[in-house]
Amino acid sequence: MSLTDPFTACIVLLITLAVLGLPVAYAMILASILYLLMAGLDMGTAAEQLLNSMYTSYTMLAVPLFILAAELMNSGSMTTRLTNFANALVGRFRGGLAQVNVLQSLLFAGMSGSAIADAGGMGKMMMRMMTQEGKYTPSFAAALTAVTAVVAPILPPSIPMVIYALVSNVSIGYLFLGGILPGLLISASQMLIVGWSARRNNFPTEAPVPVRELPMITLRALPALLLPVVLIVGLRGGVMTPTEAAAVAAGYALFVSVVIYRDVGLREFYASLLSAARTTTSIGMLIAAALVFNYIVTVENIPNSISRFLLGFDLTPLTFLLIVNVILLLIGAVLEGSTIILIIVPVLIPTAAALGIDPIHFGVVVVFNVMIGLVTPPYGLLLFVVKRVSGASMGAILRDTMPFLLGLIAALLLITLIPDIVLFMPRMFGYSG
Repeated sequence: MSLTDPFTACIVLLITLAVLGLPVAYAMILASILYLLMAGLDMGTAAEQLLNSMYTSYTMLAVPLFILAAELMNSGSMTTRLTNFANALVGRFRGGLAQVNVLQSLLFAGMSGSAIADAGGMGKMMMRMMTQEGKYTPSFAAALTAVTAVVAPILPPSIPMVIYALVSNVSIGYLFLGGILPGLLISASQMLIVGWSARRNNFPTEAPVPVRELPMITLRALPALLLPVVLIVGLRGGVMTPTEAAAVAAGYALFVSVVIYRDVGLREFYASLLSAARTTTSIGMLIAAALVFNYIVTVENIPNSISRFLLGFDLTPLTFLLIVNVILLLIGAVLEGSTIILIIVPVLIPTAAALGIDPIHFGVVVVFNVMIGLVTPPYGLLLFVVKRVSGASMGAILRDTMPFLLGLIAALLLITLIPDIVLFMPRMFGYSG
């Protein structure tokens, strides 16, 4: 391999710029331009790929709409009502507030689709509640908030699954359904670990909510709880496309916040629009750069070359999935999740298809791996988010994160070994895979 080779020079420039701290999106764009120049290809190819792949993709519209829905929920009292509902259910047990943290992440996951939105929204409130009066250490509150946020992109709606559907051409609706049982498995494992930690560290219980108050608390939270139900029924009933479902989610969040809860005005609505626009721009730049870079990868025939190479080892589907898990967990420790889905995963998809691995199962496994990367050092974006809010040292947060990280890896291994955990719900709604 020589630096005079266009693809080699492209990869070297990409890695160099990323190591020097340039955002990955800009690094990919510059590396792609270098490739086009050295290969003697028309520079207009980059713009053509963007127009053909991004601006004609109806699916892409779902991303900003789901982000807007999450912002609207954070700006109103939806999150508080969900927390009160979770507290009424599990607050009375040992380590109750920590259990509430797990449960509220599970409930909020059905609306936000983003781990960062969960940790940065409800997560801040939960960390403040847990550390009041010294009930929990800041590091434990931060670690728990980070790992519970991982469930958000596994359950529907899921922004990473929308991006995976973009590069794999699989059904978003079935992907959403495939994430339901793994998401519940994650939360169940986290509740078990919290219960073990509570007994070991003698965590406090919360004042039990009287049974007579449960119906009213549930009624107040019901509009927020109904959103994922509306999305799933609409998608699988054929009433909505995924993009229309995202629009319904944003419209529903606006209606509930303005008309039913009456706690979002013009100022909060404008702030939500602004925040959603910033987040969408960041994701959009990354996707745009990845689409151009993927064109170069396709021109070089990299996916098929890797597929032939791996198939030459006579791998079984399970062996391949285990190798993919190791690769993605290692890469996830240093790269951002969307980058992995957009750049690394398309190279692996042809091999998965050749081995007969179900695309829905593979998609959920991929997204699960990427989400674990959010709480894996040294990159661990969620770890940096909660560190900034909690003020705890990174060393203390990592120490308290480890039992939960092991639980996540165990859950990943389980859904890898037993595809039916992922495929049970899609098959119930007509999936033939």
